[in-house]
Amino acid sequence: MAIYNLKRTQLIKADLDEVWSFFTNPDNLANITPDSMGFKVTSEYLQDKVYPGQVITYKVAPLLNIPMFWMTEITTVIPKKLFVDEQRRGPYKLWHHQHHFEEIDSGILMTDMVYYQLPMFFLGSIAHSLF
Repeated sequence: MAIYNLKRTQLIKADLDEVWSFFTNPDNLANITPDSMGFKVTSEYLQDKVYPGQVITYKVAPLLNIPMFWMTEITTVIPKKLFVDEQRRGPYKLWHHQHHFEEIDSGILMTDMVYYQLPMFFLGSIAHSLF
């Protein structure tokens, strides 16, 4: 079964404090997730900053608008450098998502790296190639 990875970078023209504050606030997760995912945070009592050990629950509907439960844990936080979330329960067999922040002359270079594995053996691989 294949493990896939996805890497995306974007330049954000803002200062590091502002960018870090926005992306580490769980209330902003729905704002930065594509509408097509049908994403909704369901956790109660979230703090305004992620922290190691934090568990966040969601409903997502990435396929045929069928809602699914998703639970991730924030496993690593290095302030103003990176944080990592990993799936504990949900639609993926494996989900490891790194969020990197680098201050450069023109702003903040944000890099997302996701390592994931789909469920259902060869059916997951077929679904990956189709979607």
